[in-house]
Amino acid sequence: MLNNILDRIKLPFRKEKELYLSLYNILGFYPHNIEHYKMALLHKSIAKRTSKGKPINNERLEFLGDAVLGSVVGDIVYQHFPGKREGFLTNARSKIVQRETLNKLAREIGLDKLLLSNTFNSSHNSYIDGNAFEALIGAIYLDRGYDTCMKFIEKRILNKIINIDKIAYKLVNFKSRLIEWCQKNKVVIEYRLLKQGKDANGNPFFNYQVFIEDIEGCYATGFTKKESQQRASQLTLALLRQKPQLIDEILSIKSERTKMEENLLMALPSAEDQDELFNKIEAKKEENPAEKSQEHDDSVVMESIQNKLKKNGSFKYFKPYYEEERDSTEKEMAQKTKESIIQAAEDAAFTESEESEKN
Repeated sequence: MLNNILDRIKLPFRKEKELYLSLYNILGFYPHNIEHYKMALLHKSIAKRTSKGKPINNERLEFLGDAVLGSVVGDIVYQHFPGKREGFLTNARSKIVQRETLNKLAREIGLDKLLLSNTFNSSHNSYIDGNAFEALIGAIYLDRGYDTCMKFIEKRILNKIINIDKIAYKLVNFKSRLIEWCQKNKVVIEYRLLKQGKDANGNPFFNYQVFIEDIEGCYATGFTKKESQQRASQLTLALLRQKPQLIDEILSIKSERTKMEENLLMALPSAEDQDELFNKIEAKKEENPAEKSQEHDDSVVMESIQNKLKKNGSFKYFKPYYEEERDSTEKEMAQKTKESIIQAAEDAAFTESEESEKN
């Protein structure tokens, strides 16, 4: 409190008193070293450099602020939710420090209005405000220390802007997000169970891994299948953001798969080809109906065709209509045989009953 009073007295004599006052409205205190905050508000799109040619921007402070923010929020979440499992605490912290939340926070406190950036270049970076918020935390840490960062997050953020209970219990369906992304890009996604069992306390656990176009994604363990798949999806989404080259690899494999499927479909026999094959089989039977060799048996011919189609991967698309007719005929014959057996049994029982009455 005393420091704030002294800083307020000094304010009229500051060269950049407007910046000091704006930062006070955001932070609740006046900066000691204004240079840290000026750096935090300088985006790399400005392309400012030192006399030696080194770039000046907020990226280093962003790195520091990210680490400090994760530690501070983890500390707060741990104290706020006593008795909660590690998985819940991790998810709660992730929801608070995720880029979407930080972007919203930066705009809520007015940090975006102080940020210096090239409007054209920064429009392509949707996380510019959230990154500046992390840089601001880094500046506070260098200027005032860890305790001040903790007080700022608790009093100015969590108590005023974010409801920690509401955001911690809010369900973020990472699996749905990942599946939506795959559907949008028309890529194949699969969740494979790697392991399941019970831990030392007898609690069941499941370990699932994500595969996209058969490329390995992340895996995670949870106490339920849903929890395991959710965590694996969350980690895979983060991996896709961090490694754009992985997305390129997935899309490249999808493109190759699509071409193969198109070629297989083009190679499928037409209806006319199927009719011609059927007529040849029937004609062969009429020429020598008594011959039942494998060479002339339509089932053997069909087996040969199917084996050829299996080799090029197109069998799953093809089932000739006359095979379906044969299946239905066999079913009818089986049904008739069954009915004749039942009828014969009933006739025998009736005859036996008549003879016993005569006797």
